[in-house]
Amino acid sequence: MITRRRFGAATAGAAATLAAPALAQSSAAWPGDRPVEVVVIANAGGSLDAMARLIMPFVAERIPGMRAIVSNRPGAGGQVGLEVVFNAAPDGHTLAATTFPAHNAMPMERPTRYRPLDFVFLANVVEDANAFFVRAESPFRTLGDLIEAAKARPGQISCGSTGIGSDDHIFMLAFEAAARIPPMVHTPFNGIAAIIPQLLGGHLDVAAANIGDAIALVREGKLRALAQAAVTRGPYAPDVPTMRELGFDIVTAASRGIVGPPGMPPAVVAKLEEAFRGALADPRFIAEAQRVSMPLRPLVGAEYKKMVEENAAMLQELWQARPWRDR
Repeated sequence: MITRRRFGAATAGAAATLAAPALAQSSAAWPGDRPVEVVVIANAGGSLDAMARLIMPFVAERIPGMRAIVSNRPGAGGQVGLEVVFNAAPDGHTLAATTFPAHNAMPMERPTRYRPLDFVFLANVVEDANAFFVRAESPFRTLGDLIEAAKARPGQISCGSTGIGSDDHIFMLAFEAAARIPPMVHTPFNGIAAIIPQLLGGHLDVAAANIGDAIALVREGKLRALAQAAVTRGPYAPDVPTMRELGFDIVTAASRGIVGPPGMPPAVVAKLEEAFRGALADPRFIAEAQRVSMPLRPLVGAEYKKMVEENAAMLQELWQARPWRDR
């Protein structure tokens, strides 16, 4: 007698058996006549969007017949776009431009319809260190000034970030813990474009942001950078001291890259990894990234996933010590 459970299992097995040759055939023909959509999980015009639009033409030119289109699916700090891609058909025609640590942080604080480490990790492109910025007229001329003010006026120093659980927010929390200061008043915004006018207008005391997002305003004399959370001073901010130089072992950044949904055919993954490896080493791409002050950290395939796993472990430790859901 065939029970409903056995029938269902047999049907699923048959479907998988029939799907396997079709998937293999489609991966052999990939990309075919369909475009590859790269879903940016943030608003158009931001740093993540700029990364995707810069790298993808160099990737597409290395894969015969590939047409790459970039779309934007912002919402819930990036959760909307990640869920769209995670649950998309794993045929190589839907990818995501994502950013860490937010990618890993969201499932720690709320339910999500994606598992952060189950994506296919194709290539990391950018690593943009976090930093503290103040307006040029601010009384905070050094990181020490900020620390003294936070201790003297607990609960009165406002700090803007690009959202709860964002890399900027994680940086702020790590700094508060390391400096042993009372929590600052965290003010989350929907992207750097919303923070800058508030900071310049004197409505925020300090902003936690990425070097690449605000260093141009430092050069123009409108903002001052107090410290950066890079390993060493990079070429785009050589005059800004690192947190380690100032006695705080804090290294945080936004790592921006391209991922795909779970279950992508290995042949398609191999083609994309090879194309990303070539694109990231292309002198034309490197020159253009330098022109727009885009700090690169090329990592492809397994190297990228290793970095992501290390980031997830670091976040788990921070979450246990200083959960950020309500901060």
